[in-house]
Amino acid sequence: MESANITSLDYYTAKAMLEWQVEFGVDEAISEQPVNRFEVKPEPKKAVKPVAAPAVEAGPAPVAPSVDGAALARDAAMSAQTVAELKTVLSGFEACELKRGARNLVFEDGVIGSRVMVIGEAPNRDEDREGKPFVGDMGLLLDNMLKAVGLGRSENVYVTSAIPWRLPRGGDVGADDLAMLRPFLERHVALAKPDVLVLMGNIACQAVLGKRGIARMRGQWAEAMGLPVIPMLHPEYLLNNPLKKRDAWADLLALKSKLEETT
Repeated sequence: MESANITSLDYYTAKAMLEWQVEFGVDEAISEQPVNRFEVKPEPKKAVKPVAAPAVEAGPAPVAPSVDGAALARDAAMSAQTVAELKTVLSGFEACELKRGARNLVFEDGVIGSRVMVIGEAPNRDEDREGKPFVGDMGLLLDNMLKAVGLGRSENVYVTSAIPWRLPRGGDVGADDLAMLRPFLERHVALAKPDVLVLMGNIACQAVLGKRGIARMRGQWAEAMGLPVIPMLHPEYLLNNPLKKRDAWADLLALKSKLEETT
């Protein structure tokens, strides 16, 4: 039988013939290019995942060199040639953290060049607010004590604080802060040129003598910074312990006697 002319087939006949071939498993048309079914095809290349470079352990972060606050303080203090210059230098000294929590620098009061230099502790709230040592009720008590032996800060007494900035509430001064601030205190004494130092309270004793125990040390003469030194009870302590004023009176008489000896 002569094969039918495919081009003459109508749509429905051609569709029926294709469906018949599919039914018998013919599911692929013949390509114009021959295909070798027996050819061994290479396996497709697998994608290679990039391998991260091994992490390099970083060494310890460089440590900033620690600042020697005491050395900075010595250099700063020695640059001052007068008490006024020392106050300016101390006001601009940024290495001591105590400055950050204080309102004012509490530096001095009285007459520079007096024979007696009184060194108090750290400023309280009133001293911090006014920027002067020994103010308020304890300042009035100090003035009365000095007056009883012929002294006065408006005439012949010069006063300062061992710590020029108020301590954090409830805090105590640390050894590092004391070491940092001591050069300023030493320079202050050298520039003020007193004959006698009066240390009022434990912090003043620690700053100058390197030890505490005011109840034990009070009234006993020592030497520091090239001068005779006498520890005394702080006026604020005396306000809270009036019976101790008798001891303070004995210490004031000892101070008066020393001044008469060195006239």
